[in-house]
Amino acid sequence: MAQVLEFKLPDLGEGLTEAEIVRWLVAVGDVVAIDQPVVEVETAKAMVEVPCPYGGVVTARYGEEGTELPVGAPLLTVAVGGTGAPEELAEAAPGAAPTVGETAAESAVSSEYSGNVLVGYGTAGPAARRRRVRHESHAVAKAPASAPAAVAAPAPAPVPAAVAAPAPAAVGVPGHEGPVPVISPLVRKLARDRGLDLREVRGSGPEGLILRADVELAIAALERPVAAPAAAPAHSPAVAPAGERVPLRGVRGAVADKLSRSRTEIPDATCWVDADATELMAARAAMNAAGGPKISLLALLARICVHALARFPELNSTVDTAAREIVRLPAVHLGFAAQTPRGLVVPVVKDAGTRTTESLTAEFARLTEAARESALTPADLTGGTFTLNNYGVFGVDGSTPIINHPEAAMLGVGRIIPKPWVHQGELAVRQVVQLSLTFDHRVCDGGTAGGFLRYVADCVEQPAVLLRTL
Repeated sequence: MAQVLEFKLPDLGEGLTEAEIVRWLVAVGDVVAIDQPVVEVETAKAMVEVPCPYGGVVTARYGEEGTELPVGAPLLTVAVGGTGAPEELAEAAPGAAPTVGETAAESAVSSEYSGNVLVGYGTAGPAARRRRVRHESHAVAKAPASAPAAVAAPAPAPVPAAVAAPAPAAVGVPGHEGPVPVISPLVRKLARDRGLDLREVRGSGPEGLILRADVELAIAALERPVAAPAAAPAHSPAVAPAGERVPLRGVRGAVADKLSRSRTEIPDATCWVDADATELMAARAAMNAAGGPKISLLALLARICVHALARFPELNSTVDTAAREIVRLPAVHLGFAAQTPRGLVVPVVKDAGTRTTESLTAEFARLTEAARESALTPADLTGGTFTLNNYGVFGVDGSTPIINHPEAAMLGVGRIIPKPWVHQGELAVRQVVQLSLTFDHRVCDGGTAGGFLRYVADCVEQPAVLLRTL
């Protein structure tokens, strides 16, 4: 006899406490293998395919696409075990039966648990056989010629009530009995900071679980001003629309939290300088003309950054506010700002100080492509010690970057364009770029920041300066 097991949203690592369902990869009635990805979710760090540690028949899904769930909330249920006979699978999930052309034993999936610990973005075991068996009428077309004509796949199972869209949150409902159904500590903190009693909030999650969206709706309702009743005019004018509300969640929410924390905690300052990048552009053109892998401008700027940080290690550090200490970091893990369809992300090139220019170019290309495909992992987006922001790709000359907390500095690079410039005592048209450095004034003074930026500008203007440090 099959046993129905519940699979909950696992701990995705990196301190993440919730995720949004982006796309279901299985439907009710599907047969899934052990460790087969069943849902794609979006966290504040990355898009993640979540594998299910059970093999069997999907009997229910919890949450529609776009629903935000906390860690530990039910994702789906799976009927596992049994002999795999068609009637037993049908009993576990109505409408599910082996695909025509397969034997019952082949279509049955082992009921054993994989035993892999799911942290981050996958399981630790070997890749499972990833297949999806749909019990739809098109399966008949795959039947061998010898299959009896009378055999047909049954209609898909009706979706149980568990997959229905959750009811909207309500405010002012009498309090819960027993413990308040809240899992996420972020939700509790949000309610506490805004003076909201969670016992007065009705959760829209499974079994009344209170989600962040429920708390935000309740706060909005409490803070909405109550207008005094007034006699309606004979001809009331049309009410203007309240405007579109865009939830701050996922990547956008993570960016908002990090930037707000940066401006709240870090006493930053910015200095900038114009530099003649003509020689740097000529050096890159000569390197690419020599054959071999093409060198990117971002890789050359990264090489300049890591050598500047070797001279001014104060800027490759972080501040431990609890201990009141500046922690200077031994390695340079270089983040770079990348605009993607999901929003602004900062992939990190690990050990940038030990890489060649070719290696930096290849890693920048890999991470940029992964960002565009929403395939960055939490590990790709964490651990940075210094950030390089090339906002010149947006056609702007300058900016005052906001430090990527908890780092201590960020170098901004504007567009490189022809401008009048005094070169060797004469007015000439040169390729000019504006460089800006935002730094944490706790880790150093203006002299150190200015020295770092001046060294970067000197290397941009005279790339041969780097030869003294190679």
